[in-house]
Amino acid sequence: MPLLEVKDLRKYYPLPPEHLFGKPRAVRAVDGVSFTLERGETLGLVGESGCGKSTLGRALVRLEDPTSGSVRLDGIDLCALRGERLRRTRGKFQMIFQDPYGSLNPRMTIFSALEEPLRLHTDLNAAERAEKVGRLMELVGLDPELAGRHPHQFSGGQRQRIGIARALAVNPDFIVADEPVSALDVSVQAQIVNLLQDLQAKNRFAMLFIAHDLAVVEHISTRIMVMYLGKVVESAEAEELCRNPQHPYTRALLSAVPSVDPNPGKGKRILLSGDVPSPLRPPRGCRFHPRCPFRKKVCEEQEPELQRKDSSAAHFCACHFPGN
Repeated sequence: MPLLEVKDLRKYYPLPPEHLFGKPRAVRAVDGVSFTLERGETLGLVGESGCGKSTLGRALVRLEDPTSGSVRLDGIDLCALRGERLRRTRGKFQMIFQDPYGSLNPRMTIFSALEEPLRLHTDLNAAERAEKVGRLMELVGLDPELAGRHPHQFSGGQRQRIGIARALAVNPDFIVADEPVSALDVSVQAQIVNLLQDLQAKNRFAMLFIAHDLAVVEHISTRIMVMYLGKVVESAEAEELCRNPQHPYTRALLSAVPSVDPNPGKGKRILLSGDVPSPLRPPRGCRFHPRCPFRKKVCEEQEPELQRKDSSAAHFCACHFPGN
């Protein structure tokens, strides 16, 4: 049984009608996403801004309440948990946020920020918690002597390391990393990505790694899932997806990845026309068809299902004409 099993997850944000007798409306941020994740595996999640990546990640760790669907972590239905039961279970899943400064309380010392989850989710006494905080800081490459400082006294990369240490404090089974390197310099990005890989190898947690940079995702991920307008349009092993993309949206994303030795299969840069449609009024049929250079009549009328590319490969694509 997989560690994490997500089935038909949806997150809609209701809006008032446009006029007095109008129909109810909703922003379909996440619209029927299903996937599984094994222990020790990293699933990369990519897509343009506004496609629903962060909303999906927040729904998985119950920072947002899903509208429908199910999320089972090690057999526990997270969507059914409320109150004290949810609080007790939070030790099994944690989140690393995009903004390494905004996610830390500026009034709390780093010691307090790391000690808090230990106090809430473990039975350690004060001395044991203090010892654990020191080990956590060493684990992410920081001097334990700095634990008395406040977040503003650290660089962006150091603050992100603190965020990682806080997520690892209670030894979670599953971590959502929501664009954890996008606010950092390129050289620091590599350090954080390598740190996450090293820590995952030691602790065997599963990770959903959310980013818009396919080059970073390809490096860290076991599998990659591509989202567009709230839906998954392609999913495959990382090497397979980057070597042999089937969906035109995936190929457009890959063509934007800079490379000194470009893959001949990627071809020249693909420029998509128009902007991402509003999730308030997603297009009929295939949601990508208004921007797709290969669209046909069926694309405008019928929504493609996420199906295997062939009978043997774990490569799924939601396109009427994959590989065009």
